[in-house]
Amino acid sequence: MGMTMTQKILAAHAGLDEVKAGQLIEADLDLVLGNDITSPVAIHEVEKMTKQTVFDKDKIALVPDHFVPNKDIKSAEHCACVRKFAKKNDITNYFEVGEMGIEHALLPEKGLTVAGDVIIGADSHTCTYGALGAFSTGVGSTDMAAGMITGKAWFKVPSAIKFNLTGKLSPWVSGKDLILHIIGMIGVDGALYKSMEFTGDGLSSLTMDDRFTIANMAIEAGGKNGIFPVDDLTREYMKEHSTKLPKEYVADPDAEYDEVYDIDLSQIKSTVAFPHLPENTHVVGTFDDIAIDQVVIGSCTNGRIDDLRCAAKILEGRHVAKGIRVIIIPATQSIYMQAIEEGLIQTFIKAGAVVSTPTCGPCLGGYMGILAQGEKCVSTTNRNFVGRMGHVESEIYLASPAVAAASAVTGKISQPSDLGL
Repeated sequence: MGMTMTQKILAAHAGLDEVKAGQLIEADLDLVLGNDITSPVAIHEVEKMTKQTVFDKDKIALVPDHFVPNKDIKSAEHCACVRKFAKKNDITNYFEVGEMGIEHALLPEKGLTVAGDVIIGADSHTCTYGALGAFSTGVGSTDMAAGMITGKAWFKVPSAIKFNLTGKLSPWVSGKDLILHIIGMIGVDGALYKSMEFTGDGLSSLTMDDRFTIANMAIEAGGKNGIFPVDDLTREYMKEHSTKLPKEYVADPDAEYDEVYDIDLSQIKSTVAFPHLPENTHVVGTFDDIAIDQVVIGSCTNGRIDDLRCAAKILEGRHVAKGIRVIIIPATQSIYMQAIEEGLIQTFIKAGAVVSTPTCGPCLGGYMGILAQGEKCVSTTNRNFVGRMGHVESEIYLASPAVAAASAVTGKISQPSDLGL
């Protein structure tokens, strides 16, 4: 029996000719990632080890992004811990304030992730890099600690689900709508510990930012990872951003999949996930009006330049509804600068939004947009669990940048067609 993309990558990094689903392996790592919340835990574990020097200072990335710039003394102490560890070990890829961005947007931008890599990160959305044809997955801080010291990690080889995409997305419909549709279809545990592999002619119509968004939310369906085959668009992105040598893997024709789903992209519509699970999806326009209090556009899921351009097109010449708070967060300094150069930031401010420095901020209930009791928020983030963005009696509606921007203008959950677009 043949192997999937993920299985081929894991086999190569384990020094094996082949692997099978369920097999336990030890694989070499190309990158180990941590942030300001998870890294201190890992660092304290390292301090308990006999060997305390990192396996390769160039293959560790430390990105303070969750509570950065520091929101309080505790977050400042966490960052100080990471800063000292990075300095002690001469970590090449440590990104301080002014250089940092939201980790899962920053690392591909910096060229640290390429096709064929095996990457672990002490953050569940590390699966983002599957958009480039890499195997990447979230782990606990203890595994991060072991990875930083040994350069290896244990894995159970996942089985896989194939999503065969055909057709092309309609205007104002994006990768966010597609992944919400998929999660709504299979459920938050529908891909539990499985590789979500995306194939088909429809891939050619998806931008890199679409693919990053889709891979990012594989974990919201329970997936071990999400992964895309490498095509010309992927190669162009990697050539622009990285000097690392990628290695392309292709699934065997006789690779085994637990399920195969055929999805016509032209049938995907603007989709929103209602509280309190990403699987609680509804097509915009099929439910009664839901008044909102806040809109957040950003995060590792939807803070990239295509996302900001989309929101700006809708907000251009319009103003957010009275009483609505709109917070826009570019995912990296580079994206922020590009948005300034393209005039997007001016558009946002004229429309009545505020723009933040890159940070995870409100996504995890950190800061820059915490919700009070009873408040409702349309957010381009990836989770809408109880209390995720503030009070346990607040509500988060996950949506695309297009839906978020349109909702900001109307003051209720809307789509661009509601504005005549």
